This record gives sequence, C-alpha cells and structure tokens, in this order.
Amino acid sequence: MAGGHVDETFLAERVTGLPELRRALDDYDPDRVSRIAGVPAEMLGQNNVQGASDMGALPDLLPGYQRVADADVHHRVAAVWGVEPPTYPGLRIPEMFDAAIDGRLRALYVMGEDIAQTDPDSTHVRAALAACDLVVVQEIFLSQTAQLADVVLPAASFLEKDGTFVNFDRRFQRVRPALRPPGQAHTDFDIVNAVAGALGADLGCPNPAAALAECAAVAPLFAGVSHERLDDEGALHWPCRSRDDPGEPTLHLDRFETPDGRAALGARPYLPPGEQPDSEYPMILVTGRRLEHYNAGTMTRRTANLVLLPTERLDLHPADAARLDVRDGTEVVVSSRRGRIQVGVHLTDDVLPGQVFLAFHFPDAAVNELTSGWTDDVTSCPEYKVTAVSVQPA
Repeated sequence: MAGGHVDETFLAERVTGLPELRRALDDYDPDRVSRIAGVPAEMLGQNNVQGASDMGALPDLLPGYQRVADADVHHRVAAVWGVEPPTYPGLRIPEMFDAAIDGRLRALYVMGEDIAQTDPDSTHVRAALAACDLVVVQEIFLSQTAQLADVVLPAASFLEKDGTFVNFDRRFQRVRPALRPPGQAHTDFDIVNAVAGALGADLGCPNPAAALAECAAVAPLFAGVSHERLDDEGALHWPCRSRDDPGEPTLHLDRFETPDGRAALGARPYLPPGEQPDSEYPMILVTGRRLEHYNAGTMTRRTANLVLLPTERLDLHPADAARLDVRDGTEVVVSSRRGRIQVGVHLTDDVLPGQVFLAFHFPDAAVNELTSGWTDDVTSCPEYKVTAVSVQPA
C-alpha cells in the first residue's frame, strides 16, 4: 500500500480488517515477493476467472452464490425445483478422486473437461476413474478422459448451441447456433434433459429460455434476466433483480453485500509449496499453456495450430543446458516423485536457471503425470506451478 495509491476515505468507510491486512503486507514488500516468486517486481500479478460459479458449480453454493446451508435459500429453491436441494456442501474435484479410490464415490459424470490430461497427478486421477462403477463423459471429441469412460455422450460445440454466456464482468449475452450439431451430437442441454428423462425425472425446462427463467426464479441476483430481455436489450449485467432493473455494470457503488455494508478483507500469510527441490529432484517445473493452443488442446490440436506448434518441448535455460550437456532439440527425461516423461528441449532465457516449463496440451507429453496432488488449503486449487523434478539426457 506504499506509493499513496490508496483511497483512504473509501477504505475507512467501506471495509473491515484493514489493519490486519496492512500488517500482513508489511511482511511482503515487492523485493521479498520477487525473491519468493522468482519474478521481477515490476512483472508481478495474475488475473482470476469466474467460470461457471454463477450457476452453482461450486460445491457449497446454489445458483447466484446462495449457500446450500441457508434455510431461506433452501425453501425458495425447493419451491421452484419441486425437490429438496442438499443442505450440505458437495466435494471439490481433488476430494472426488480420493472418495472414488476410497469407495465413497461410485459414479462420475464429466462434462467438457479432460481431467485425465489436465488435472495433477494423472496416475491418481486414472486410478480414481478405474475405481468408479460408472464413468460418463460428455465431450465433443474422444479425449483422454473419454477413452477411459464406460459411456461417451457426443456433445455439440459452442457454435451449435442456443442459450447464454456470462463473462468475467458479469455480463449475460445471448448465444445462438451458427451450425447444426454433426452426426449424433446433441447440445449439453438436450443430453442432460434426455438423461434425466431416462431416469424418470422431468426437469421442467424444455429449452434454454425456460432454464434461465428457472434460474431467475431461484436466484435473486438474476431475477430480472431473461432471453426476451436479452433479445430486446442486448447484454445485461448481474445483479439484475427485477424486470425493470437495468443491471449493475459497476458493483458496490453504495455498499457491499454484507450485514454492515463493508467488505471484509482477509490477510493470509505466504505458505511454502507442498514439495521442495532436493538433491534427487533439484529443479522446479512450472506448467501452463502455450499461445498457440487452448487448455487441454482438445480442439486446437485438430486445427492448423499444429503447424505453429506440433509438439511440446521443455523450456530450459542455456546455463542448465550447458551443465547437463544438452543442446536445442536434445531429448531429455523429466522425472518427478510421481512419474517420468521424455521430451525434446527448447533452449530459452524465458525461464530462470533452475526452472523448466512445460505445457499440458499434448497427450504424448503427459505433463500431469509429474505434478503433485498438493492443493491450496482454502480453494483446493492444485499446485501446478511448483513441482520438483530432475532433467537428464535421454
């Protein structure tokens, strides 16, 4: 909070916990954070994403960020759904895998995510899938996870769907199909409805417009959003609490949605990574994405992007390459406490000495067989960015 870039009046009127946060920040000046992160101070920072959280994809929340344990929420949702919603949180993804191996979770339904490739400690993930009595995968291509499934349901791509998207600034936007689904593919909406019908349940939402209307009925934050309004008015930002509410492009102009109207700041100390390098695994592997490909590469590996980046290579600093006596293009073995892979080398000073980088787009470079199962204590986000490895010529 140095440099005077603080609205002291705003903080005094609108937040709690500021003294505790200031004390925590005093211990983490840019120079110390730079040493911890290995990143120059002027380059620090990382964005976050919102994802499907709005619609209740988090295990302890219903649509509109309503807690499953809230009695008022429970009654309102039950009145709309016609069934009692759960009163206790579900499992986060790493907890699901552990539960499957322990025999507490017997079926897994995966929609649009290649967990066998993108989740950490892939051997553990595959063991969890194998332990389930039933694995259903709903996907547009036969991904690594789909190849391990008992049932594969062919889904449609975003170009073939009707409905809405919500982006990071809370903006509902209409999506309309540009193409018809190929072959036996169906939209996720139609597949879920069909599965429910086969199980003897009528979800009461014959189309995406009806589903959004139901969401408006159960979640006050979305009460004013409908396909009709989006078709007539264009995008709408939530909160949008009634049919005549224009929505709120900017949040919390007057007060925060807390009992005292103030934001509660949290001060959490830095914790070291779950595993550290040692003499056997002396280097740090950072995993992430390449510009040419998207996430698991499920779609981009089937496009001309392969001309730009046909395979994965290990980013290695020239100083480490000299120590290992390897040249650009040399095949090396990258090993961790969980597995090993073989991959070609790309010499670059984009990484620091002692660190290497791999993306997880390519199944033949099974990067997540190396990464650990350590997760953040609060969010259960995996520790993708810090894995102790050794690198040796193949």
